[in-house]
Amino acid sequence: MDYLVGDLQGCCDAFDRLLAEIGFSASRDHLVVVGDLVNRGPDSLGTLKRLRALGDAVTCLLGNHDLHLLAVAHGVRKPRKDDTLDDVLGSKKRDEWIDWLRQRRMAHRLDGWLLVHAGVVPQWDAAKALALAAEIEALLRGPDLPQMLQQMYGNEPAAWHEDLRGADRWRFVINVLTRIRFCTPAGRLELKIKEGADAAPPGYQPWFDIAGRRTEGTPVAFGHWSTLGRVDRPDLLALDTGCVWGGKLSAVRIDGGRREWVQVKCAQAQRPG
Repeated sequence: MDYLVGDLQGCCDAFDRLLAEIGFSASRDHLVVVGDLVNRGPDSLGTLKRLRALGDAVTCLLGNHDLHLLAVAHGVRKPRKDDTLDDVLGSKKRDEWIDWLRQRRMAHRLDGWLLVHAGVVPQWDAAKALALAAEIEALLRGPDLPQMLQQMYGNEPAAWHEDLRGADRWRFVINVLTRIRFCTPAGRLELKIKEGADAAPPGYQPWFDIAGRRTEGTPVAFGHWSTLGRVDRPDLLALDTGCVWGGKLSAVRIDGGRREWVQVKCAQAQRPG
């Protein structure tokens, strides 16, 4: 049985209850967690321990909070006041956990679904998204990770061009895979607005509503956008149902063409600032 799971954000108790609710068996089932494994919830380290213990029964994607942890751990980003990463950063096995995290995926394909943390621009089909994700994965696992993290932040370039190279190229790819919500039909990003789909500024739309996007016909599942809420369309699953904000943690079984939701209620760990 194959399940997709929304943003955990360090909510280990909710994750344990979700596994119990679906009757998860590591010998039979497989999970894909669509990013933001850690941060803002009460138990980032416990969540990483639980995920790692599942071994090959889970595929973890990296979200913006996971990349933030890598940046803080390498001294290129200061912790934020609402971070809950001290248990990882203060662990005796800190280096081991950071190394495990940098080995995770940026995108995945399962049962015909394209799986990403945030989304894709209209110019990318599934194959392109996976190829670009693989470029970022190679950088994350390579010897130049600290230098990469130093150049990771920023909102430019704001649009995709095939001739993008170097830091401009992988910064844009990271922004799309881990931060996108709104864009134009030409693929220009708007990365500041975090409200729901009706908050799109003039000329922009939710990335998945762009007519003619090259992932049309490919079902896409993603997390990241808690203010969007649960979305369940034939070609789309939005899985961040606000666990860390006191909402729900969601899993959806997708094997064999299924669309079976399982949700558990979550204690509120953060309040909107």
